[in-house]
Amino acid sequence: MKKIVAFSLTTLVLGLALGYLLFNTSEEVKEVPMHEHSEDTALWTCSMHPQILRNEPGDCPICGMDLIPAQQENAGLAVNQFRMTERAIALADIQTTVVGNSGEATSELKLSGTIAINDDQVATQPAHFDGRVERLMVTSVGQQVRRGQQVATIYSPELVAAQQELVTAAKLKNKQPKLYKAVRNKFKNWMISDALLDEIETTGNTVTRFPIYAHVAGVVRELMVSEGAHIMDGNPIFKVANLNTIWAEFDAYEHQINQLKMGQDLEITTNAYPDQRFNAKISYIDPVLNTATRTVTVRATLTNPQEVLKPGMFIETKLMGSTSEASTITVPASAVLWTGDRSLVYVKPKSDQSVFEMREVTLGTKSGDYYEVLNGLSPGTEIVTNGTFTVDAAAQLSGKKSMMHQGTGSELQETAPNFQLSEAFQKNLNAVLPSYFALKDAFVASDAQEVQKASETFREDIEVLKVDGMQTEVQKLLATVLEQAAKISNSSALAEQRENFISLNVHFTPLVQNSTAIKPYLFVQRCPMANNSQGAIWLSNSDEIKNPYYGEAMLTCGSTIDTLGD
Repeated sequence: MKKIVAFSLTTLVLGLALGYLLFNTSEEVKEVPMHEHSEDTALWTCSMHPQILRNEPGDCPICGMDLIPAQQENAGLAVNQFRMTERAIALADIQTTVVGNSGEATSELKLSGTIAINDDQVATQPAHFDGRVERLMVTSVGQQVRRGQQVATIYSPELVAAQQELVTAAKLKNKQPKLYKAVRNKFKNWMISDALLDEIETTGNTVTRFPIYAHVAGVVRELMVSEGAHIMDGNPIFKVANLNTIWAEFDAYEHQINQLKMGQDLEITTNAYPDQRFNAKISYIDPVLNTATRTVTVRATLTNPQEVLKPGMFIETKLMGSTSEASTITVPASAVLWTGDRSLVYVKPKSDQSVFEMREVTLGTKSGDYYEVLNGLSPGTEIVTNGTFTVDAAAQLSGKKSMMHQGTGSELQETAPNFQLSEAFQKNLNAVLPSYFALKDAFVASDAQEVQKASETFREDIEVLKVDGMQTEVQKLLATVLEQAAKISNSSALAEQRENFISLNVHFTPLVQNSTAIKPYLFVQRCPMANNSQGAIWLSNSDEIKNPYYGEAMLTCGSTIDTLGD
Protein backbone atom coordinates (compact mmCIF):
# COMPACT_ATOMS: atom_id res chain seq x y z
CA MET A 1 0.00 0.00 0.00
CA LYS A 2 2.83 2.38 0.90
CA LYS A 3 4.56 1.58 -2.39
CA ILE A 4 1.39 2.50 -4.33
CA VAL A 5 1.02 5.85 -2.50
CA ALA A 6 4.70 6.67 -3.06
CA PHE A 7 4.43 5.85 -6.76
CA SER A 8 1.31 8.03 -7.10
CA LEU A 9 3.01 11.00 -5.42
CA THR A 10 6.05 10.65 -7.64
CA THR A 11 3.88 10.56 -10.77
CA LEU A 12 1.98 13.67 -9.65
CA VAL A 13 5.17 15.65 -9.07
CA LEU A 14 6.59 14.70 -12.48
CA GLY A 15 3.32 15.61 -14.19
CA LEU A 16 3.23 19.05 -12.59
CA ALA A 17 6.83 19.72 -13.59
CA LEU A 18 6.22 18.64 -17.19
CA GLY A 19 3.08 20.78 -17.44
CA TYR A 20 4.99 23.78 -16.18
CA LEU A 21 7.60 23.37 -18.86
CA LEU A 22 5.11 22.84 -21.70
CA PHE A 23 2.44 25.37 -20.91
CA ASN A 24 4.27 28.14 -19.12
CA THR A 25 3.24 31.50 -20.68
CA SER A 26 5.87 33.60 -19.04
CA GLU A 27 6.96 36.70 -20.93
CA GLU A 28 10.47 35.31 -21.02
CA VAL A 29 9.43 32.85 -23.76
CA LYS A 30 9.86 34.62 -27.12
CA GLU A 31 8.03 33.76 -30.33
CA VAL A 32 10.30 32.90 -33.25
CA PRO A 33 9.63 35.58 -35.85
CA MET A 34 8.35 34.52 -39.28
CA HIS A 35 10.17 35.61 -42.45
CA GLU A 36 9.03 39.02 -43.48
CA HIS A 37 9.50 40.84 -46.78
CA SER A 38 11.62 43.87 -46.43
CA GLU A 39 9.58 46.94 -47.06
CA ASP A 40 12.74 48.60 -48.30
CA THR A 41 12.78 46.60 -51.56
CA ALA A 42 13.43 49.24 -54.26
CA LEU A 43 12.37 47.34 -57.38
CA TRP A 44 9.79 44.72 -58.29
CA THR A 45 9.90 42.50 -61.36
CA CYS A 46 8.12 39.62 -63.09
CA SER A 47 9.62 36.14 -62.81
CA MET A 48 8.60 35.43 -66.43
CA HIS A 49 9.46 38.84 -67.89
CA PRO A 50 12.52 40.21 -66.06
CA GLN A 51 12.59 43.30 -68.28
CA ILE A 52 9.60 44.59 -66.31
CA LEU A 53 10.78 46.75 -63.38
CA ARG A 54 8.47 48.68 -61.04
CA ASN A 55 9.00 50.78 -57.92
CA GLU A 56 6.08 49.13 -56.10
CA PRO A 57 4.26 45.76 -56.02
CA GLY A 58 1.61 45.03 -58.63
CA ASP A 59 0.82 42.87 -61.66
CA CYS A 60 2.99 42.19 -64.69
CA PRO A 61 1.59 44.20 -67.63
CA ILE A 62 2.43 41.32 -69.98
CA CYS A 63 1.22 38.15 -68.25
CA GLY A 64 -0.64 39.51 -65.22
CA MET A 65 1.44 37.58 -62.67
CA ASP A 66 2.23 39.17 -59.30
CA LEU A 67 5.49 41.07 -59.28
CA ILE A 68 8.22 39.80 -56.97
CA PRO A 69 11.11 41.65 -55.30
CA ALA A 70 13.89 42.16 -57.83
CA GLN A 71 17.43 41.18 -57.04
CA GLN A 72 19.52 44.18 -56.15
CA GLU A 73 22.83 43.11 -57.62
CA ASN A 74 22.33 45.54 -60.53
CA ALA A 75 21.69 48.51 -58.27
CA GLY A 76 23.74 51.54 -59.21
CA LEU A 77 24.40 50.32 -62.77
CA ALA A 78 23.47 51.96 -66.06
CA VAL A 79 20.21 50.91 -67.66
CA ASN A 80 21.70 48.15 -69.84
CA GLN A 81 24.49 47.00 -67.56
CA PHE A 82 24.21 43.82 -65.52
CA ARG A 83 26.34 41.98 -63.03
CA MET A 84 27.45 38.33 -63.01
CA THR A 85 28.74 36.44 -60.00
CA GLU A 86 32.37 35.40 -59.84
CA ARG A 87 31.24 31.78 -59.62
CA ALA A 88 29.20 32.07 -62.84
CA ILE A 89 32.15 33.71 -64.61
CA ALA A 90 34.48 30.91 -63.52
CA LEU A 91 32.07 28.11 -64.49
CA ALA A 92 31.49 29.60 -67.96
CA ASP A 93 35.22 30.29 -68.45
CA ILE A 94 34.47 33.88 -69.40
CA GLN A 95 37.62 35.67 -70.50
CA THR A 96 38.16 39.31 -71.37
CA THR A 97 40.77 41.23 -73.37
CA VAL A 98 41.66 44.91 -73.48
CA VAL A 99 41.49 46.02 -77.10
CA GLY A 100 44.15 48.20 -78.62
CA ASN A 101 45.66 48.97 -81.98
CA SER A 102 46.23 46.29 -84.58
CA GLY A 103 49.47 44.96 -83.15
CA GLU A 104 47.84 41.64 -82.36
CA ALA A 105 46.21 41.17 -85.77
CA THR A 106 47.73 39.20 -88.58
CA SER A 107 47.21 40.41 -92.12
CA GLU A 108 47.51 36.91 -93.55
CA LEU A 109 44.67 36.05 -95.94
CA LYS A 110 43.86 32.43 -96.72
CA LEU A 111 42.03 31.37 -99.90
CA SER A 112 40.99 27.96 -101.22
CA GLY A 113 40.63 26.95 -104.84
CA THR A 114 41.42 24.44 -107.58
CA ILE A 115 43.81 23.91 -110.48
CA ALA A 116 42.10 24.67 -113.81
CA ILE A 117 43.01 24.35 -117.47
CA ASN A 118 44.45 27.50 -118.99
CA ASP A 119 41.92 28.47 -121.67
CA ASP A 120 44.68 30.27 -123.57
CA GLN A 121 46.41 26.92 -124.03
CA VAL A 122 43.40 25.04 -125.45
CA ALA A 123 43.59 24.24 -129.20
CA THR A 124 41.46 22.40 -131.77
CA GLN A 125 42.62 19.92 -134.41
CA PRO A 126 40.34 20.37 -137.48
CA ALA A 127 39.86 18.42 -140.71
CA HIS A 128 41.15 20.24 -143.81
CA PHE A 129 38.99 18.58 -146.45
CA ASP A 130 35.69 16.76 -146.77
CA GLY A 131 35.60 12.99 -146.39
CA ARG A 132 34.89 9.93 -144.28
CA VAL A 133 36.99 9.00 -141.26
CA GLU A 134 38.47 5.60 -142.10
CA ARG A 135 40.78 5.37 -139.12
CA LEU A 136 41.23 7.40 -135.94
CA MET A 137 44.51 7.13 -134.03
CA VAL A 138 43.35 9.38 -131.14
CA THR A 139 40.65 7.43 -129.36
CA SER A 140 40.38 8.60 -125.74
CA VAL A 141 40.27 11.70 -123.56
CA GLY A 142 43.54 12.24 -121.72
CA GLN A 143 45.66 10.82 -124.53
CA GLN A 144 48.86 12.74 -125.19
CA VAL A 145 49.18 14.17 -128.72
CA ARG A 146 52.48 15.33 -130.22
CA ARG A 147 52.82 17.88 -132.97
CA GLY A 148 53.32 16.14 -136.37
CA GLN A 149 51.79 12.86 -135.18
CA GLN A 150 49.33 11.17 -137.56
CA VAL A 151 45.92 11.32 -135.90
CA ALA A 152 43.51 10.10 -138.60
CA THR A 153 43.11 8.66 -142.11
CA ILE A 154 40.31 10.05 -144.28
CA TYR A 155 38.80 8.87 -147.57
CA SER A 156 38.03 11.92 -149.71
CA PRO A 157 36.46 11.67 -153.21
CA GLU A 158 37.27 15.34 -153.68
CA LEU A 159 41.00 14.67 -153.30
CA VAL A 160 40.85 11.63 -155.59
CA ALA A 161 39.53 13.81 -158.41
CA ALA A 162 42.04 16.54 -157.62
CA GLN A 163 44.93 14.07 -157.98
CA GLN A 164 44.05 13.45 -161.65
CA GLU A 165 44.20 17.19 -162.16
CA LEU A 166 47.63 17.25 -160.46
CA VAL A 167 49.01 14.45 -162.66
CA THR A 168 47.83 16.24 -165.82
CA ALA A 169 49.21 19.60 -164.64
CA ALA A 170 52.55 17.95 -163.82
CA LYS A 171 52.89 16.78 -167.43
CA LEU A 172 52.30 20.34 -168.64
CA LYS A 173 54.34 22.15 -166.02
CA ASN A 174 57.01 23.22 -168.51
CA LYS A 175 54.44 24.73 -170.84
CA GLN A 176 52.00 25.98 -168.20
CA PRO A 177 53.98 26.46 -164.99
CA LYS A 178 51.36 28.77 -163.46
CA LEU A 179 48.64 26.17 -163.83
CA TYR A 180 50.87 23.55 -162.26
CA LYS A 181 51.73 25.82 -159.35
CA ALA A 182 48.06 26.69 -158.72
CA VAL A 183 47.03 23.03 -158.65
CA ARG A 184 49.86 22.13 -156.30
CA ASN A 185 49.03 25.05 -153.96
CA LYS A 186 45.47 23.78 -153.73
CA PHE A 187 46.78 20.58 -152.18
CA LYS A 188 48.89 22.60 -149.76
CA ASN A 189 45.70 24.34 -148.58
CA TRP A 190 44.40 20.86 -147.77
CA MET A 191 47.57 20.33 -145.71
CA ILE A 192 48.84 17.52 -147.99
CA SER A 193 52.60 17.10 -147.63
CA ASP A 194 55.04 17.82 -150.47
CA ALA A 195 56.45 14.30 -150.16
CA LEU A 196 53.08 12.73 -150.91
CA LEU A 197 52.49 15.09 -153.84
CA ASP A 198 55.90 14.25 -155.30
CA GLU A 199 55.09 10.55 -155.03
CA ILE A 200 51.76 11.04 -156.82
CA GLU A 201 53.45 12.98 -159.63
CA THR A 202 56.23 10.42 -160.02
CA THR A 203 54.11 7.26 -159.99
CA GLY A 204 50.95 8.67 -161.48
CA ASN A 205 48.98 6.57 -159.00
CA THR A 206 46.15 8.19 -157.06
CA VAL A 207 45.84 7.90 -153.28
CA THR A 208 42.35 7.19 -151.91
CA ARG A 209 43.03 7.59 -148.18
CA PHE A 210 44.87 10.63 -146.91
CA PRO A 211 46.57 10.98 -143.52
CA ILE A 212 45.93 13.93 -141.21
CA TYR A 213 48.82 15.06 -139.02
CA ALA A 214 48.47 17.00 -135.77
CA HIS A 215 49.54 20.61 -135.83
CA VAL A 216 48.64 20.98 -132.12
CA ALA A 217 50.11 19.32 -129.04
CA GLY A 218 48.77 18.55 -125.59
CA VAL A 219 46.36 16.33 -123.70
CA VAL A 220 43.09 15.41 -125.41
CA ARG A 221 40.18 17.04 -123.55
CA GLU A 222 37.35 16.25 -125.97
CA LEU A 223 36.76 13.97 -128.99
CA MET A 224 34.39 15.32 -131.66
CA VAL A 225 34.30 12.46 -134.23
CA SER A 226 34.52 8.69 -134.37
CA GLU A 227 35.62 6.20 -137.03
CA GLY A 228 33.17 5.96 -139.95
CA ALA A 229 31.83 9.45 -139.42
CA HIS A 230 31.63 11.92 -142.29
CA ILE A 231 33.47 15.15 -141.73
CA MET A 232 33.66 18.47 -143.52
CA ASP A 233 36.49 20.89 -144.09
CA GLY A 234 37.09 22.88 -140.88
CA ASN A 235 35.14 20.58 -138.57
CA PRO A 236 36.99 19.78 -135.31
CA ILE A 237 38.30 16.28 -134.71
CA PHE A 238 39.40 16.80 -131.10
CA LYS A 239 40.51 19.44 -128.59
CA VAL A 240 43.75 19.42 -126.65
CA ALA A 241 45.03 21.38 -123.67
CA ASN A 242 48.65 22.20 -123.07
CA LEU A 243 49.26 21.65 -119.33
CA ASN A 244 52.71 23.23 -119.30
CA THR A 245 50.96 26.34 -118.01
CA ILE A 246 47.80 26.09 -115.91
CA TRP A 247 45.54 28.33 -113.85
CA ALA A 248 45.16 28.45 -110.09
CA GLU A 249 41.63 29.73 -109.40
CA PHE A 250 40.42 30.85 -105.95
CA ASP A 251 37.12 32.09 -104.56
CA ALA A 252 37.32 35.33 -102.56
CA TYR A 253 34.41 36.60 -100.49
CA GLU A 254 33.18 40.18 -100.61
CA HIS A 255 34.96 41.27 -97.44
CA GLN A 256 38.27 39.93 -98.80
CA ILE A 257 38.23 41.72 -102.15
CA ASN A 258 39.81 44.91 -100.84
CA GLN A 259 42.90 42.93 -99.80
CA LEU A 260 43.58 41.66 -103.34
CA LYS A 261 45.24 43.40 -106.26
CA MET A 262 46.69 42.53 -109.65
CA GLY A 263 50.27 41.31 -109.56
CA GLN A 264 50.10 40.34 -105.88
CA ASP A 265 52.42 37.47 -104.92
CA LEU A 266 50.88 34.12 -103.99
CA GLU A 267 52.39 31.07 -102.33
CA ILE A 268 50.34 28.02 -103.31
CA THR A 269 50.22 24.62 -101.61
CA THR A 270 48.49 21.38 -102.61
CA ASN A 271 47.35 18.27 -100.79
CA ALA A 272 49.26 16.12 -103.28
CA TYR A 273 52.60 17.84 -102.60
CA PRO A 274 52.33 19.32 -99.08
CA ASP A 275 56.06 20.03 -98.83
CA GLN A 276 56.23 21.98 -102.09
CA ARG A 277 55.46 25.66 -102.58
CA PHE A 278 54.42 27.07 -105.96
CA ASN A 279 54.89 30.79 -106.48
CA ALA A 280 52.67 32.87 -108.75
CA LYS A 281 51.14 36.32 -109.16
CA ILE A 282 47.49 37.33 -109.41
CA SER A 283 46.76 37.79 -113.11
CA TYR A 284 42.98 38.22 -113.03
CA ILE A 285 40.25 39.31 -110.61
CA ASP A 286 36.71 38.71 -111.86
CA PRO A 287 34.90 42.06 -112.23
CA VAL A 288 31.50 40.40 -111.64
CA LEU A 289 30.39 38.97 -108.28
CA ASN A 290 28.82 35.50 -108.27
CA THR A 291 25.47 36.26 -106.60
CA ALA A 292 24.89 32.59 -105.74
CA THR A 293 28.09 32.19 -103.69
CA ARG A 294 28.82 35.90 -103.01
CA THR A 295 32.38 35.39 -104.26
CA VAL A 296 34.64 36.56 -107.08
CA THR A 297 37.15 34.41 -108.94
CA VAL A 298 40.82 35.26 -108.42
CA ARG A 299 43.27 33.69 -110.86
CA ALA A 300 47.00 33.16 -111.10
CA THR A 301 49.01 31.51 -113.90
CA LEU A 302 51.45 28.74 -112.96
CA THR A 303 54.21 27.15 -115.01
CA ASN A 304 53.89 23.36 -114.95
CA PRO A 305 56.71 21.90 -117.07
CA GLN A 306 56.61 18.48 -115.38
CA GLU A 307 52.78 18.51 -115.38
CA VAL A 308 52.72 17.59 -111.69
CA LEU A 309 49.74 19.89 -111.13
CA LYS A 310 46.57 18.30 -112.45
CA PRO A 311 43.36 20.17 -113.31
CA GLY A 312 40.85 19.70 -110.51
CA MET A 313 43.40 19.50 -107.67
CA PHE A 314 42.47 21.34 -104.46
CA ILE A 315 44.89 24.11 -103.56
CA GLU A 316 45.32 26.80 -100.91
CA THR A 317 47.18 30.06 -100.80
CA LYS A 318 48.24 32.46 -98.11
CA LEU A 319 48.98 36.03 -98.97
CA MET A 320 49.74 39.17 -97.07
CA GLY A 321 46.89 41.68 -97.01
CA SER A 322 47.43 45.41 -97.01
CA THR A 323 48.78 46.58 -93.66
CA SER A 324 46.27 48.46 -91.51
CA GLU A 325 47.00 51.86 -90.09
CA ALA A 326 48.45 51.94 -86.61
CA SER A 327 45.25 53.49 -85.20
CA THR A 328 43.03 50.61 -86.32
CA ILE A 329 41.28 48.71 -83.52
CA THR A 330 40.96 44.95 -83.91
CA VAL A 331 39.02 42.35 -81.92
CA PRO A 332 39.15 38.54 -81.97
CA ALA A 333 36.46 36.86 -84.06
CA SER A 334 35.35 34.95 -80.95
CA ALA A 335 34.24 38.24 -79.37
CA VAL A 336 31.71 39.09 -82.09
CA LEU A 337 28.07 38.03 -82.09
CA TRP A 338 25.99 38.32 -85.25
CA THR A 339 22.27 39.01 -85.49
CA GLY A 340 21.14 40.01 -88.97
CA ASP A 341 22.91 43.22 -89.95
CA ARG A 342 24.07 43.91 -86.38
CA SER A 343 27.51 43.06 -85.01
CA LEU A 344 27.69 42.94 -81.22
CA VAL A 345 30.34 42.62 -78.53
CA TYR A 346 30.10 42.64 -74.75
CA VAL A 347 32.24 45.16 -72.91
CA LYS A 348 33.33 45.24 -69.28
CA PRO A 349 33.04 48.94 -68.38
CA LYS A 350 34.46 48.49 -64.86
CA SER A 351 37.64 46.45 -64.83
CA ASP A 352 37.44 45.84 -61.08
CA GLN A 353 33.82 44.62 -61.18
CA SER A 354 32.08 41.77 -62.99
CA VAL A 355 29.75 44.16 -64.82
CA PHE A 356 28.97 43.76 -68.54
CA GLU A 357 27.13 45.67 -71.24
CA MET A 358 26.29 44.95 -74.87
CA ARG A 359 27.84 47.25 -77.46
CA GLU A 360 26.96 47.43 -81.16
CA VAL A 361 29.99 47.81 -83.43
CA THR A 362 30.73 48.37 -87.11
CA LEU A 363 33.24 45.89 -88.51
CA GLY A 364 35.66 46.26 -91.37
CA THR A 365 38.05 43.76 -92.90
CA LYS A 366 38.68 40.35 -91.37
CA SER A 367 42.39 39.49 -91.20
CA GLY A 368 43.12 36.01 -89.93
CA ASP A 369 41.19 35.54 -86.68
CA TYR A 370 40.63 39.27 -86.10
CA TYR A 371 38.10 41.84 -87.25
CA GLU A 372 38.86 45.49 -87.82
CA VAL A 373 36.49 47.70 -85.79
CA LEU A 374 35.46 50.87 -87.61
CA ASN A 375 33.09 52.21 -84.98
CA GLY A 376 31.80 51.36 -81.51
CA LEU A 377 34.98 50.73 -79.51
CA SER A 378 37.93 52.80 -78.37
CA PRO A 379 41.44 51.67 -77.38
CA GLY A 380 41.58 50.42 -73.81
CA THR A 381 38.04 49.02 -73.78
CA GLU A 382 37.82 45.61 -72.11
CA ILE A 383 35.69 43.13 -74.07
CA VAL A 384 34.57 39.52 -73.62
CA THR A 385 36.55 37.20 -75.91
CA ASN A 386 35.53 33.80 -74.54
CA GLY A 387 32.11 32.73 -73.24
CA THR A 388 30.34 35.48 -75.17
CA PHE A 389 27.14 33.47 -75.64
CA THR A 390 26.96 32.81 -71.89
CA VAL A 391 27.23 36.53 -71.18
CA ASP A 392 24.51 37.19 -73.76
CA ALA A 393 22.25 34.62 -72.06
CA ALA A 394 22.80 36.40 -68.74
CA ALA A 395 21.84 39.70 -70.39
CA GLN A 396 18.61 38.19 -71.70
CA LEU A 397 17.71 36.75 -68.29
CA SER A 398 18.34 40.17 -66.75
CA GLY A 399 16.09 41.86 -69.30
CA LYS A 400 18.99 43.88 -70.74
CA LYS A 401 19.98 44.60 -74.32
CA SER A 402 21.14 41.39 -76.01
CA MET A 403 21.19 39.61 -79.35
CA MET A 404 17.46 38.90 -79.22
CA HIS A 405 16.40 42.02 -77.32
CA GLN A 406 17.51 45.46 -78.45
CA GLY A 407 16.57 47.29 -75.29
CA THR A 408 13.90 47.83 -72.67
CA GLY A 409 13.04 51.31 -73.85
CA SER A 410 14.13 53.02 -70.65
CA GLU A 411 17.16 54.26 -72.51
CA LEU A 412 14.93 56.40 -74.71
CA GLN A 413 15.86 59.63 -73.01
CA GLU A 414 19.57 58.92 -73.38
CA THR A 415 19.36 58.30 -77.13
CA ALA A 416 16.77 60.91 -78.16
CA PRO A 417 18.24 63.52 -80.54
CA ASN A 418 18.50 67.08 -79.26
CA PHE A 419 17.59 70.12 -81.35
CA GLN A 420 16.05 73.57 -80.90
CA LEU A 421 12.43 74.24 -81.90
CA SER A 422 11.06 77.72 -82.50
CA GLU A 423 8.24 79.02 -80.31
CA ALA A 424 5.90 79.10 -83.31
CA PHE A 425 6.72 75.49 -84.15
CA GLN A 426 6.12 74.38 -80.55
CA LYS A 427 2.80 76.20 -80.46
CA ASN A 428 1.67 74.50 -83.67
CA LEU A 429 2.95 71.18 -82.35
CA ASN A 430 0.68 71.48 -79.31
CA ALA A 431 -2.24 72.05 -81.67
CA VAL A 432 -1.44 68.81 -83.52
CA LEU A 433 -1.47 66.60 -80.41
CA PRO A 434 -5.28 66.19 -80.17
CA SER A 435 -5.41 64.67 -83.67
CA TYR A 436 -2.51 62.39 -82.73
CA PHE A 437 -4.34 61.16 -79.63
CA ALA A 438 -7.46 60.58 -81.74
CA LEU A 439 -5.34 58.41 -84.03
CA LYS A 440 -3.86 56.55 -81.07
CA ASP A 441 -7.32 55.93 -79.60
CA ALA A 442 -8.53 54.55 -82.94
CA PHE A 443 -5.70 52.04 -82.79
CA VAL A 444 -6.66 51.15 -79.21
CA ALA A 445 -10.20 50.48 -80.45
CA SER A 446 -8.77 48.36 -83.33
CA ASP A 447 -11.04 50.20 -85.80
CA ALA A 448 -9.25 50.23 -89.17
CA GLN A 449 -11.72 52.63 -90.82
CA GLU A 450 -11.53 55.09 -87.94
CA VAL A 451 -7.73 54.78 -88.07
CA GLN A 452 -7.80 55.84 -91.74
CA LYS A 453 -9.92 58.91 -90.97
CA ALA A 454 -7.88 59.92 -87.93
CA SER A 455 -4.62 59.45 -89.81
CA GLU A 456 -5.77 61.71 -92.64
CA THR A 457 -6.72 64.42 -90.12
CA PHE A 458 -3.38 64.04 -88.36
CA ARG A 459 -1.52 64.26 -91.66
CA GLU A 460 -3.31 67.50 -92.59
CA ASP A 461 -2.42 68.99 -89.20
CA ILE A 462 1.23 67.95 -89.56
CA GLU A 463 1.43 69.80 -92.88
CA VAL A 464 0.99 73.04 -90.93
CA LEU A 465 4.24 72.35 -89.07
CA LYS A 466 6.29 72.55 -92.26
CA VAL A 467 7.84 76.01 -92.30
CA ASP A 468 10.96 77.48 -93.87
CA GLY A 469 14.16 77.65 -91.85
CA MET A 470 13.72 74.41 -89.93
CA GLN A 471 16.75 72.36 -89.02
CA THR A 472 17.56 69.55 -91.44
CA GLU A 473 16.97 66.89 -88.80
CA VAL A 474 13.53 68.30 -87.98
CA GLN A 475 12.66 68.36 -91.68
CA LYS A 476 13.63 64.69 -92.02
CA LEU A 477 11.56 63.70 -88.99
CA LEU A 478 8.50 65.56 -90.29
CA ALA A 479 8.90 64.06 -93.76
CA THR A 480 8.94 60.54 -92.33
CA VAL A 481 5.94 61.26 -90.08
CA LEU A 482 3.98 62.53 -93.09
CA GLU A 483 5.01 59.51 -95.14
CA GLN A 484 3.91 57.04 -92.46
CA ALA A 485 0.64 58.91 -91.87
CA ALA A 486 -0.11 58.71 -95.59
CA LYS A 487 0.59 54.98 -95.61
CA ILE A 488 -1.75 54.48 -92.66
CA SER A 489 -4.59 56.42 -94.31
CA ASN A 490 -4.08 54.55 -97.61
CA SER A 491 -4.23 51.11 -95.99
CA SER A 492 -7.31 49.25 -94.79
CA ALA A 493 -5.41 46.41 -93.08
CA LEU A 494 -5.07 47.03 -89.35
CA ALA A 495 -1.84 44.99 -89.05
CA GLU A 496 -0.18 47.04 -91.79
CA GLN A 497 -1.46 50.28 -90.24
CA ARG A 498 0.07 49.33 -86.89
CA GLU A 499 3.45 48.60 -88.52
CA ASN A 500 3.46 52.12 -89.98
CA PHE A 501 2.32 53.56 -86.63
CA ILE A 502 5.47 52.11 -85.04
CA SER A 503 7.68 54.10 -87.43
CA LEU A 504 5.48 57.19 -87.09
CA ASN A 505 5.99 57.20 -83.32
CA VAL A 506 9.75 56.69 -83.62
CA HIS A 507 9.99 59.91 -85.65
CA PHE A 508 7.20 61.95 -84.03
CA THR A 509 8.18 61.35 -80.38
CA PRO A 510 11.59 63.19 -80.63
CA LEU A 511 9.75 66.31 -81.83
CA VAL A 512 7.52 66.24 -78.77
CA GLN A 513 10.43 65.41 -76.46
CA ASN A 514 12.34 68.50 -77.60
CA SER A 515 9.40 70.83 -77.10
CA THR A 516 9.49 72.92 -73.93
CA ALA A 517 5.88 74.04 -74.25
CA ILE A 518 4.09 70.74 -73.58
CA LYS A 519 1.04 71.33 -71.38
CA PRO A 520 -0.22 69.39 -69.53
CA TYR A 521 1.89 66.31 -68.90
CA LEU A 522 2.38 63.75 -71.66
CA PHE A 523 3.65 60.22 -71.23
CA VAL A 524 5.94 58.15 -73.43
CA GLN A 525 4.78 54.56 -73.11
CA ARG A 526 6.20 51.33 -74.45
CA CYS A 527 5.02 47.81 -75.20
CA PRO A 528 7.88 45.26 -75.03
CA MET A 529 5.93 42.70 -77.08
CA ALA A 530 5.21 44.87 -80.13
CA ASN A 531 7.39 45.02 -83.24
CA ASN A 532 8.30 41.31 -83.08
CA SER A 533 9.24 41.58 -79.39
CA GLN A 534 11.67 44.43 -80.12
CA GLY A 535 9.34 46.90 -78.44
CA ALA A 536 7.48 49.97 -79.69
CA ILE A 537 6.59 53.34 -78.16
CA TRP A 538 3.64 55.72 -78.31
CA LEU A 539 2.51 58.99 -76.71
CA SER A 540 -0.39 59.26 -74.31
CA ASN A 541 -2.12 62.06 -72.41
CA SER A 542 -2.83 59.64 -69.55
CA ASP A 543 -0.53 57.51 -67.46
CA GLU A 544 -3.02 54.65 -67.80
CA ILE A 545 -1.72 52.03 -70.24
CA LYS A 546 -3.96 51.48 -73.26
CA ASN A 547 -1.95 49.59 -75.86
CA PRO A 548 -2.53 50.77 -79.47
CA TYR A 549 -0.56 47.86 -80.95
CA TYR A 550 -2.72 45.04 -79.55
CA GLY A 551 -5.97 46.71 -78.49
CA GLU A 552 -8.26 44.53 -76.37
CA ALA A 553 -5.99 41.51 -76.86
CA MET A 554 -3.32 43.02 -74.58
CA LEU A 555 -4.81 46.35 -73.60
CA THR A 556 -2.68 46.96 -70.50
CA CYS A 557 0.59 45.55 -71.83
CA GLY A 558 3.27 48.19 -71.48
CA SER A 559 4.72 50.76 -69.15
CA THR A 560 5.43 54.48 -68.93
CA ILE A 561 9.10 55.12 -69.67
CA ASP A 562 9.17 58.91 -69.78
CA THR A 563 7.10 61.91 -68.68
CA LEU A 564 7.06 65.11 -70.75
CA GLY A 565 5.79 68.60 -69.99
CA ASP A 566 5.73 71.13 -67.18
